[in-house]
Amino acid sequence: MSYSPTLSSGFTTGRNSSRFISPISGMCSLCSSDCNGTCEIALAAVLGARTVYPITTGSNQIASEKNYPVDYSHFNINGRVFGAEGTEKSVEELTVFDVNLNTEYGAKNKVKMTLPVILPALIKLNWKDYFGGAAMAGVSCVIGEDARNNDPNLVMCNGKITEFPLLKEIMDSYAPFYRGYGQLILQCNADDNLLGVPEIAIKKYGYKAMEIKFGQGAKGVQPLKRLKNYEMALEKQAQGCVVYPDPLNPKIKEAHENAVCPSFYSCGRFPDWTEENIKIHIENLREMGAENIYFKMAGYDEADVERVLRMACANEVDMVTFDGAGGGSGYSPSKMMNEWSYPTIVLEKKVVEICKKLKKEGLFLPAISITGGFASEDQVFKALALGEGYITSVGLCRAAMAAAMTGQSIGEKIKAGKVPEQFQSFGTTVEEIFSDLPDLCAIYGKQAERFSTGAIGVFSYLNKIGFGVQHFAALNRKFDISLLNCDDLIPLTIEGEKILQYK
Repeated sequence: MSYSPTLSSGFTTGRNSSRFISPISGMCSLCSSDCNGTCEIALAAVLGARTVYPITTGSNQIASEKNYPVDYSHFNINGRVFGAEGTEKSVEELTVFDVNLNTEYGAKNKVKMTLPVILPALIKLNWKDYFGGAAMAGVSCVIGEDARNNDPNLVMCNGKITEFPLLKEIMDSYAPFYRGYGQLILQCNADDNLLGVPEIAIKKYGYKAMEIKFGQGAKGVQPLKRLKNYEMALEKQAQGCVVYPDPLNPKIKEAHENAVCPSFYSCGRFPDWTEENIKIHIENLREMGAENIYFKMAGYDEADVERVLRMACANEVDMVTFDGAGGGSGYSPSKMMNEWSYPTIVLEKKVVEICKKLKKEGLFLPAISITGGFASEDQVFKALALGEGYITSVGLCRAAMAAAMTGQSIGEKIKAGKVPEQFQSFGTTVEEIFSDLPDLCAIYGKQAERFSTGAIGVFSYLNKIGFGVQHFAALNRKFDISLLNCDDLIPLTIEGEKILQYK
């Protein structure tokens, strides 16, 4: 069988015109000359190189469509009927609510979280509720790279950013709900660093946590964004972006004047870290006032994964998030989302094996988070169990944003008196229908009833994740999630058995 999708895709709205498909190519087995041109080949024939990237981006999210031959569904969850670990209570006293979900990480500045979950890097769609909901839930969250491109009021002088109002707006969406758990983290890529984003974020806007990006599971190289015209190419270049082709090249200027100018692209710079320069960069961040340092790493070559982990150990990095194939992104090459990197479960196994090796060497290990396609509590539990104590949190990105968007949308409908049919049996008001609002009121008081329903949606979704994980942990008579390990998993396939066989 073929694990790759056909030439039909949500990335492009391309559709095979026949139900008879050649599994290797993904094309219709009968390709007719009178076809209306609906598949990805037809779209490429008209739109060309731009179809390397999704053409359906906008007010939506996009994720891998490949059906990987191994994932967390290859396990069931174990269960036990005797004893109780991780608690001083007697079995007769215990309930599901006694399972301790709290976690703590950090080399020097400790960060507590109420759940073994983080919300990975993002800065699109309903980001205000994404970050606000994370603060309410008491988990860490990350602002995505290139946030400066979303700020119409950005000011630059001599190649450096001097005003970045969006950073204040983001902080204002998070800080009022912060209750001592989790942390707001700013991710920076090579271009952000070059333009001075870390410095202005720390010194002017009060950010305390920075994430250094090596890559992500859906996007292994920095994206190329097609620019509309020559004028935009000049504008982007003036903002410090690499533009291809160079609009100031005399031959390109002449081609523009003759109306035969090629397409322009802004090109994200590749990270160029070494053991020496990343040490200096981290020292500089700490001297500026950064209290916590994070890494974001994808499923690159195994030697690169180990090298990044060693860099993290040497520099006492607080957390490394590993992002596997199968997740999503706002803007990544379509086939890269499907066809590159280790599937998340395979990446997790490799990361744990490397962590065990480094621990034997006596190295300081950072907290490790795994992300890439997670959406439900069973997946979170399985990832924590497979992590053998080295994986201390799971990243929920697209799913948490889905909660932010639907929470906002459904809340607006309820307030407009148009309660969706599936919720009508629960009541007619936000207070009646949003079932976890009482839990939020218990934390913040009655003012929580005035919170954005999008942020309430994120809180409620994460509350459901935590409650579900508690059930599975209690099922295994483990009342602290730090105790989860591979013994809590039952392999269903040969592939699953191999995953559980650590070196």
